[in-house]
Amino acid sequence: MIKYKRILLKLSGESLLGQEGQSIDPIRLNEYCSQIKEIIELGVQVGIVIGGGNIFRGIKGVGKGFDRVKGDYMGMLATVINGLAIQSMLESMGRKAKVFTAIRMEPVGEGYRKENVIEALNQGYVTILTGGTGNPFFTTDTASALRAVEIEAEVMLKGTRVDGVYNADPEKNKSAVKFNEITFEEAYRKNLNIMDLTAFTMCKENNLPVIIFDMNKKGNLKKIILGEKIGTLVKN
Repeated sequence: MIKYKRILLKLSGESLLGQEGQSIDPIRLNEYCSQIKEIIELGVQVGIVIGGGNIFRGIKGVGKGFDRVKGDYMGMLATVINGLAIQSMLESMGRKAKVFTAIRMEPVGEGYRKENVIEALNQGYVTILTGGTGNPFFTTDTASALRAVEIEAEVMLKGTRVDGVYNADPEKNKSAVKFNEITFEEAYRKNLNIMDLTAFTMCKENNLPVIIFDMNKKGNLKKIILGEKIGTLVKN
């Protein structure tokens, strides 16, 4: 029995970085899409939001002379490139996938509209929601929270390179303690760096649970869908 029927999966663009300067690592892309394919075959409806940091991150461009607004739009376009890569890989695996863009750019993708995304989900498509919110100054974490609420996802799954939320950076502090479950209030009081405050508040106010987990460990996504306690659950 699956625990979640409809999910929003948030992936970072940096996770697709390959060796020797590759913006998109085909091996990592294949691994991610294979995991997504597994849960689709269980009957899960999947919406995906992916960042663009492997190609361009708007806020980093500010210190290099880029206008912040233009930089953010460049970052949005980077998420579309990543979304097309995911769509192409899933289709090569025999799964249906549609790219939706927050800024209209047919024929690259269909303009985002909640009703059309939900219809596509009900028809068995993986929906890849690109372009962030369509507005500068908002992160893809915020876009993920917004889209998850809009498409009525039961949970937001944030795939990272660590296996949950810790009280300190586990890559720097070997004595860091992992939280298996924590409330939004506790996470806020402890000043834990889970996602930006706008996204965090949106999840809290809309009672949307978030699971932070290691997407790089094969099989983790399926385990979560089947109800295993993987990563860290953040909830009200």
